[in-house]
Formats: sequence, C-alpha cells, structure tokens
Amino acid sequence: MAELYKIRTKNKNLFLRVAKGHFATTHSHTNYFIDVTTQKTRLSEAKAVAKELVSEYIHNTIVDTILCVDGTEVIGACIADELTKADFVNMNAHQTIYVISPEYTAGGQIMFRDNLTPMVAGKHILVLSASVTTGKTAQAAIEAVSYYGGRVVGVSAIFATVDNCDGYPVTSIFNPNNLENYQSYNSHNCPLCKSGHKIEALVNSFGYSKL
Repeated sequence: MAELYKIRTKNKNLFLRVAKGHFATTHSHTNYFIDVTTQKTRLSEAKAVAKELVSEYIHNTIVDTILCVDGTEVIGACIADELTKADFVNMNAHQTIYVISPEYTAGGQIMFRDNLTPMVAGKHILVLSASVTTGKTAQAAIEAVSYYGGRVVGVSAIFATVDNCDGYPVTSIFNPNNLENYQSYNSHNCPLCKSGHKIEALVNSFGYSKL
C-alpha cells in the first residue's frame, strides 16, 4: 500500500494521516485512505480533536448524550470532558453528559438496550463519527436516535465530505479541500476499477487489510 503521510495543523497533536491509492470501503471506492486510528486511541490526539470540535457547540447547543460510532468513544469522552469543564448547559438531572455506543443487529440496524434507552429518549444527542463520506453510517445513527425518541443536535467527525446529513449540520476538522483531488466513487461505477487499477486495501472503521 502507498506510504502514509500527515496533513498537519498548527497543533502538533491535530493532523490527518492519509495515503493515496485505490481503496474499497463498505459503501464506496476512494482514492485516499484516511487513517484515524491514533486519533481514536491515543489520548493526546483525542483531546486535540475534541477541543477543535467543541467550539461549534459550546455556546449555543445543548448536548445531553454523545453517540459514538466508528470506535470514537475516547474522543467522545474527551468532548464530554471539555463541555462539562466549561459549565456547559445540558438538560440531564445529574448535570452530566452520557457517552454511549450503538449496538448493531444481524441486519446492520442500530439498537439500544433497555438500560441505555433513558440516555437517548428525550435527550439532545450529538452523533460522533470518525468520518462522514457517503453519510450512510451517520444517517443510520440519526434514524436510530429518532426511533428511540431522542433529538439529534448535530453530527461531528474528524473528516467529512458533506456539511449536512439528513438535514442535520455536520462539523468536521478536515474535508476534501485538505486533500489533492479527493474522489469517492460508487463501487459499481468506479473509474479506477475500469482503468485496471487494482484495489490496494479493504477499509472500514477498524482500519485496513491489504489485498
């Protein structure tokens, strides 16, 4: 696979690690692999991501619960910590922020067990994802929150190609403008495949597997 390199910011702990090539995700093919593994697992980087993302919510958005998809629980906890340190307004009786993860059925639908539904029903929910490209994962989370009686107040991600998902604003740190000629294609109509460019790796929220 092509070598990974960093797109840096002024903050040494805030960057995007990417590689150019031909990659297959669950929903599309793309010419970039975006590796957010360390942002999701290393505390210093998770804190940097959290501080960047909370600026969108700290003054005018109520957040009771952070729903973490794509393995973003560490970042979610850091966001909750940032918001509560700032005496952030929420509607919970305990004046705290819940950080939860979805459970998936065999058919791929999101569900919440009875012990978690009180953290969703009637709550203001921030959906946190590693990336929002096709938007299908975030949309599934939004639909689940609505089904269980919660209210989505926004979607946050490290990288996103859209600024809204299912009518809700998407906040991200990085977007395609940070990448030279970023492209995402329908897997059944991929020009890289048609030109004979072999897929270099299969990619999902856990990382990549070389082919």
